[in-house]
Amino acid sequence: MTQAPPFRKIFDGVATREQMFELFNRVPDCSLEDRISGKAFENRWFEIELESYESMLEELPPLFMRAGMFAWSELKAGFVGSVFFAITIGRKRWFTGYCNLGDRHSPDAMRAAIIAHETAAAPGMTREQKLELIWSHTHPDIRGLAGEADPDAWPPEDRGKRTIVICEPDGGSALKLLERLTDDEIDHRLPSGPAI
Repeated sequence: MTQAPPFRKIFDGVATREQMFELFNRVPDCSLEDRISGKAFENRWFEIELESYESMLEELPPLFMRAGMFAWSELKAGFVGSVFFAITIGRKRWFTGYCNLGDRHSPDAMRAAIIAHETAAAPGMTREQKLELIWSHTHPDIRGLAGEADPDAWPPEDRGKRTIVICEPDGGSALKLLERLTDDEIDHRLPSGPAI
């Protein structure tokens, strides 16, 4: 089984309707075999306008439709086709990307990659924004609220504050208040988007 290409954002900013069609018609510089199979297009994505999202939904009957996503019924090549996403990242935004529709997990993986890329730490973020980003990307199993399990383990002023599990230098782990992470601990935990 061949490995899928990495997720790749192919346009900075929000593409207008005209730019969207230019990107759809762009032919990658690669082998004819990769273009025919669809591998040349797979996992490429970009942001679009609401009007483009809505017009593409009305063009052809969708191949499938789920909450916040639909696939265009016309394939690009092989099993690769356009999937359109409505995703709330601070506000409602719209994206399209080429997914291998022969793999039923492909649209969900694309959605997750878009969210990861668009919520990755950006230069100039405040400490509070970085802490919010860390909190939203920390698995629920290793985050919680101080005193939730054992109220007596925390001073009254800390109870109910957000905590995460951190690794100690000696190899152990401990709960720490999110707000008390050091700058190094914050930098170490900031998520980063996939390579583009």
